[in-house]
Amino acid sequence: SSTLTMAMRAQKMGCVCLCLLLSLLLQLPGSQAKCYFQAKAPCEYEGKQFSLGESWLSTNCLLCTCLHPIGVGCCETTQHPIDFPDWCEAHYDSQTCQISVVQKANPSLPCVKSLEHEWGSSGTPEPL
Repeated sequence: SSTLTMAMRAQKMGCVCLCLLLSLLLQLPGSQAKCYFQAKAPCEYEGKQFSLGESWLSTNCLLCTCLHPIGVGCCETTQHPIDFPDWCEAHYDSQTCQISVVQKANPSLPCVKSLEHEWGSSGTPEPL
């Protein structure tokens, strides 16, 4: 029965570690980031094996951490902008895993506060 007690203690410890890890991941800057936990998922990505506590960045911009033997925890790394004027839009770059806010009229220009455009909820008209 001591083996069973040790197994239960290890499982409880794993859950504590998982909760701590997820709470740390959730406190990343711009934490509108979503996190996912995959129980029993293998700690393997693109043919490489990972051990407990090791992390990797997946092609869909998720930062995943091995929580062997209880699974894999993944969190989004991109920060989703939520407060920007309606004359701007969010552009996602899958190469860099970055989201930038650019002007709709000219996507090569960043969306910045200027004298012509006041930020806020006053219903600023779109530039001509």
